[in-house]
Amino acid sequence: MTVPEGAIDGNGHVNNVAFIQWMQDVAVMHFKSAGCMDAMLKSGCTWVVRSHKVEYLWPAFPGDTLNIRTWIVDFGRARSMRRYKFMRASDGKLLVRGETDWVFVNAKSGRPSAIPEEISKAFVLVEQDI
Repeated sequence: MTVPEGAIDGNGHVNNVAFIQWMQDVAVMHFKSAGCMDAMLKSGCTWVVRSHKVEYLWPAFPGDTLNIRTWIVDFGRARSMRRYKFMRASDGKLLVRGETDWVFVNAKSGRPSAIPEEISKAFVLVEQDI
């Protein structure tokens, strides 16, 4: 992706909150690309964030092209850990890394629900940093 002007804060670089939004965006894209939306909707559940951990190593600037990686580390009964890396395309520099602890919950009650096997089996788990 190319960093848009709207993501820039008063310090002249990408606002921290923009990276969290992009983490969510890329997670949703990855989930959809695995063909899991129907299984999620059929289950009556949705994903919610329990926690984010983000480490900002270097700033990104307007017009920078970023390569974003995301992968799933594990699946529990109702939780899944996903990691992310944001790298500047021009020099390969790692700018930001993060992780999100996602919880699969019933969309009506908000209570945790077991992740359907159809969803967990759609992903290859990658424990190491890629």
